[in-house]
Amino acid sequence: MTLLDRPGRSDPLTGGERPLLRVSGVKKSYTTPQGPLSVLNGVDLSLAQDESLALLGESGSGKSTLLHLIGGLDDADAGEIVLDGVRVTELPDAERAALRRESIGIVFQQFNLVPSLTVSGNLAFQARIAGRFDAAWQNELLNRLGLAGLEQRYPEQLSGGQQQRVAIGRALAIRPRLLIADEPTGNLDEATGDDVLSLALDLIRRTGCGFLMVTHSTRLAARLDRQVVLASGRLAAS
Repeated sequence: MTLLDRPGRSDPLTGGERPLLRVSGVKKSYTTPQGPLSVLNGVDLSLAQDESLALLGESGSGKSTLLHLIGGLDDADAGEIVLDGVRVTELPDAERAALRRESIGIVFQQFNLVPSLTVSGNLAFQARIAGRFDAAWQNELLNRLGLAGLEQRYPEQLSGGQQQRVAIGRALAIRPRLLIADEPTGNLDEATGDDVLSLALDLIRRTGCGFLMVTHSTRLAARLDRQVVLASGRLAAS
C-alpha cells in the first residue's frame, strides 16, 4: 500500500495531529447521453478518530457517490482520499478491496445480508474473510445489538430493524478504523431507526472508530458530533 509517514500520527501538510480521514479536492463526474454530469466539484473533508460526522444534502447531490469513493468502491476523477495514512485514491483494485476488508465497515440502506447465512454467519462474514474473527467480540455484538437468541435465524425470519442490526454488527465485527453508513435507517420507521442509531453510536464509541453517515434527517444528523451539507458539489457546515 502507499503510505504516509505513520510515526507520531502527524499530518505532513499541517504539522498537527493527522486526521483519520482526509478528503482533498475530490472531483467526480459521470457520462450521460446529454454529456458529462459533474457530481463532486472539489470536496474537502476531514474526520478525526472517534469522531462522528453526518453528511446531509438533497437527493442526487452526490452523498452516496462521495461515500463510495471514500470506501474505495469507485474511482475519483481528481483529488486525494487518505485513510489512516493510506492514499486510497492511489491503490489498485485488489489493495482497495483488502483495505475495505480490514479497515472499513460499510452499512447500506438495503441491509445486503447473505440470505443463505444465519445471523451468526452474517455477523462473522467479513471478519472471517479478513482473518480477524473474534468469538468474544461476536458474542458481545450479539448481546449489545439485541440479537442474542436469534443466532440461528435467517434474514427472511427477521424484522427490518433486526436485519439492520445484523448489518451494523457485521460492519463492526472487524473493529474497523472507519464505519461509513448510507442512509442506515432509511428503510425503518422512526422509532426503530432511532433505536438502531443509538445502538450503532454506542458500539462506535466502544470500538473507537470514526463514523461517517449519509442521512436526509436533520434530526438524526444532530445526534452526531458534526454535520456538513453537500450542495453544488461542495461541502459546507450545516
